[in-house]
Amino acid sequence: MTDYDRIEKIIRYLDNHYTKQPHLADLAGMVDLSVSRFHRLFHSWAGVTPKQFLKYLTVEDAKARLRHSASVLDTSLEVGLSGPGRLHDLFVTLEGVSPGEFKKRGKGLVITWGYSKSIFGHCSLAWSERGVCHLAFHDNNASDSIPAELLAQWPKAEYRQSTIQARELCKRIFKSSYKKNEPLRLWVRASAFQLKVWKALLRIPEGHVCTYGQVARSIGNPQSARAVGTACGSNPVGFIIPCHRVIRRTGIIEGYRWGRTRKKVILAKEAAIQA
Repeated sequence: MTDYDRIEKIIRYLDNHYTKQPHLADLAGMVDLSVSRFHRLFHSWAGVTPKQFLKYLTVEDAKARLRHSASVLDTSLEVGLSGPGRLHDLFVTLEGVSPGEFKKRGKGLVITWGYSKSIFGHCSLAWSERGVCHLAFHDNNASDSIPAELLAQWPKAEYRQSTIQARELCKRIFKSSYKKNEPLRLWVRASAFQLKVWKALLRIPEGHVCTYGQVARSIGNPQSARAVGTACGSNPVGFIIPCHRVIRRTGIIEGYRWGRTRKKVILAKEAAIQA
């Protein structure tokens, strides 16, 4: 069992039983660790204790963060910045393919890909000389086959596998080793609307959440909340474009293509870092 597996199991349990306020010893026993070792592992992973972490999983906390996020997003848009989050447009440049490139569906393009372990579970990554074009999470151990959703995006591309490079890219993405003079470049297939939504998502600061309606208003299409949700669901570069920071206006955390629990884990991790 990996560290992520242990933390994911505990958070899944806390998500369903937080009102019982389970004891630390019970949680440690669930992942076959001593109390002290479990406490150290959890604190090193989340930056807070299990008890402190618990509050970040409640709906009330999501609602509180949501109340503050409206002004945060609006202000960021007004001044042309993306807030204090580590994954924003000062460090991430997002470029869409041209109509001609879109039509070719990857013909003549060389894409390197591979699997790696991240702090949020197994993931697959892919990139070309233009930038990262794929990041997806997987519940099971990686195989040697090219991810189906990557093939669907670029069916005519030439593929080359590199586990070593995938692991290095994974470290860069999830350990925030960005430098202003070395931005992470993204290159994605997208409609004009999708690109607009994804750029708006990059403006949501780490540790904050927004509703689909707020994102719709921020791009000048206040009636397009449902379409915004569809664009979030088709995000080809999970986590980097933070679709996990968009939730329902009720504060309920649902609708994440890589699982509700994983979405809660990522949000709770970001909230704990910013707390």
